[in-house]
Amino acid sequence: MSGHSKWSTIRRKKEKEDAKRGKIFTKLIKEITVAARQGGGDPEGNPRLRTAIQNAKASNMPQANIDRAIKKGTGELPGAVYEEVIYEGYGPQGVALLIESLTDNKKRTVSDIRYILSKHNGHLGETGSVAWMFEQKGVITVEEANEDELLALALEAGAEDMKPEDGGYEIITAPEKLGEVKEKLEEGGITCQSAQVTRIPQTTVKLEGKAAEQTLKLMEALEDHDDVQNVYSNFDIDVSIMEELSSK
Repeated sequence: MSGHSKWSTIRRKKEKEDAKRGKIFTKLIKEITVAARQGGGDPEGNPRLRTAIQNAKASNMPQANIDRAIKKGTGELPGAVYEEVIYEGYGPQGVALLIESLTDNKKRTVSDIRYILSKHNGHLGETGSVAWMFEQKGVITVEEANEDELLALALEAGAEDMKPEDGGYEIITAPEKLGEVKEKLEEGGITCQSAQVTRIPQTTVKLEGKAAEQTLKLMEALEDHDDVQNVYSNFDIDVSIMEELSSK
């Protein structure tokens, strides 16, 4: 996996602090609302909503918050209408950036993202400039399991691949199979730490020194923006450098 995968692992360790500030809940509520608006309020027939609810529960979101977000999405309660917008751009040394957002004001969001990028030695790109570098996949993380048993169960459940990552494992699935594979793993006694549809870069750019530091600061600034749901990049930075820089 790319350096961005390692970065995601480091960021997951910070999510408890983010949840205290309400940032994680804000992003999860937006995702639930949009998923319910697009596919209906029944998670059994809406895989995206089902995954969003599972992630919300994993972050200890109260059920009442989840229910309100669903009702806002289905129109049973009033609320903002969010639009999905993907921005493409570049960071230091030309690393690719794919930025997924949910916004009720596109002009505000693009202006903010353009400013963040320029502040950290990056810039926006044209539509299609970097999206082709990323492949959409479902990724399930498991921290503790017998490797052989987990691999056999994952493949039987319909997963495409499994890779060691940060002392645990990442199970790769087709996006539409994510929920089904996760459920079968849990039925087999496996505890899944997270499950999400993500974008995996097909090529990577090795970064060190100042460029590495600038890129990680850029990633943090983008991810901290309320309208930004996910940021994907193809940078490759040594994990020890990332841990050192992210602790500052």
